[in-house]
Amino acid sequence: MTTENSSPDVQEGAAVPGPGIDTTLARRRSAELEQRLRDDPGRFRVLTGDRPTGRLHLGHYFGTLQNRVRLQDLGVETFVLVADYQVLTDRDVAEHLAEHVEDLVLDYLACGIDPERSTIFTHSALPALNQLLLPFLSLVSVAELRRNPTVKDEIAHSRQAAVSGLMFTYPVHQAADILFCKADLVPVGQDQLPHLEVTRTVARRFNDRYAAGNPVFPEPDALLSEAPLLLGTDGTKMSKSRANAVALAATADETAALIRRAKTDATRRITYDPAARPEVSSLVLLAALCQGRDPHAVAEEIGDAGAAALKRTATEAVNDHFAPLRARRQEYARDRTYLRKVLQAGNERAAVIAESTLDEVRAAMGTRYR
Repeated sequence: MTTENSSPDVQEGAAVPGPGIDTTLARRRSAELEQRLRDDPGRFRVLTGDRPTGRLHLGHYFGTLQNRVRLQDLGVETFVLVADYQVLTDRDVAEHLAEHVEDLVLDYLACGIDPERSTIFTHSALPALNQLLLPFLSLVSVAELRRNPTVKDEIAHSRQAAVSGLMFTYPVHQAADILFCKADLVPVGQDQLPHLEVTRTVARRFNDRYAAGNPVFPEPDALLSEAPLLLGTDGTKMSKSRANAVALAATADETAALIRRAKTDATRRITYDPAARPEVSSLVLLAALCQGRDPHAVAEEIGDAGAAALKRTATEAVNDHFAPLRARRQEYARDRTYLRKVLQAGNERAAVIAESTLDEVRAAMGTRYR
């Protein structure tokens, strides 16, 4: 869900699940779905994506990008949304939008998202998708939107002088993102469950009101992420907007400089204890993820060598792990025309599906006048 943003599986500064969200049940259901994915991946369709507000970083990679590639490689039909319209949810203007869109596509391709197997597309290129917003809004009350905990949190942290209607209704726009292609799985973090519940509510109410006995939309399930939490260099949540993240596109020297300034603590011995030593543990975890090792083993190996050794280990691990990805990114960046062709092809595929879904909606509502 376009949820950093507004993508389905990544949300910077998101709120905790609201009342009525049974996270235990959601986790049990997600585990069942993972088994079904392994047994029959081809029967599922996934929608995920990001807002193009800047280059993706290490938190995105370990939090969502790896999982998207995993699902694609399993054989799941995967749609990846570049949510360019939703850049405006918490901004007065969309600055450098075309550049950010291309950067996002570069990061996708470099990470292994294959445009032959996954559909990469943009909001703005799909009028039929966005036209679903109007009937969907009629299915949700103002009180329900106001109660959404993620909307509350985003409004509280808005960069705008006044909250726009787009921000207020953005969970319903996300419902259109998911339902236009009839996605039945949406990779999300636990904090995004309220947004997905809006989508399920919209699907259920549309089917009940307009398509009883012949439902148009599935009620999509959450595929809950077990993504590790990596902190930014300042010890807070890693975020594009806080300038505390190592971008996937960073050079080896830029990576070293960023990690060198990362916040640690005064205890010399390195241990992995996320609750008591979050900043140190985040660096240990980063090195462990890049090396494919247990973080406790990484911490034990560094031992009494201190924070400087930890930062060297993390830097070397990141640069070694991401060297192939960065090389691929540089190769793709040499041909910006290809990036536009990827988007054009993805937009065309997605547009056919969006038009078909909108036609079904019109037929169900009795507004197809031909």
